[in-house]
Amino acid sequence: MTALRDETVGAGEPWSGVIETGQHLRITDLEGRQGVDFLCYNADNPLERYHAPNTLKAAGTLRLTAGHGLYSDEARPIFTLVADTAGGYNDTIGGCCGAHSNEMLYGVADCPGCRENFLEALGGHGLGRRDIVPNVNFFCNVPVADGGKLAERTFAPVPGGGTRPGDHVELRAEMRALAVVSNCPQVNNPCNDGKPTPIRVEVLPGG
Repeated sequence: MTALRDETVGAGEPWSGVIETGQHLRITDLEGRQGVDFLCYNADNPLERYHAPNTLKAAGTLRLTAGHGLYSDEARPIFTLVADTAGGYNDTIGGCCGAHSNEMLYGVADCPGCRENFLEALGGHGLGRRDIVPNVNFFCNVPVADGGKLAERTFAPVPGGGTRPGDHVELRAEMRALAVVSNCPQVNNPCNDGKPTPIRVEVLPGG
């Protein structure tokens, strides 16, 4: 299948694009152990956007995998996950890292993260800070223990050594959708060994 777009997104960089209804978006972890933050919107009315509570209620789980939908605040599916080779470690509760949260959690100042990537990418579509909502984190593990306790630093390595080179998720657009990706620049927690690496983003025809 010939890709309509096929791009390598550098370590720590953003990506965005409009995915037409029925087209597929494939995100591939090229080297393994790399987290990818993801937001999506109705491209024709961005006030309708990804909504974590509706997605969780529909999925019945904190971790998304193939067969689960990414639902909007109007309870309509924006995307459906149609493939996931990473074992279902796609987080819905940890949100994005950013300069402010990095200082809060790790005591490091002026260390930008996915929030800043989202702002950069959203700016190209006339959107901004008020349009950032709690996002999906592909290839990320947020352990939740009995009693609802989270891991000390929230994110932890995916069990078994992390995602492998070539692991991917693939999503089918259920409406004309704006997809916004941050190839996570985080260097302060163990999820990617403190070394961000490139990913591949492809837009594929439907069918």
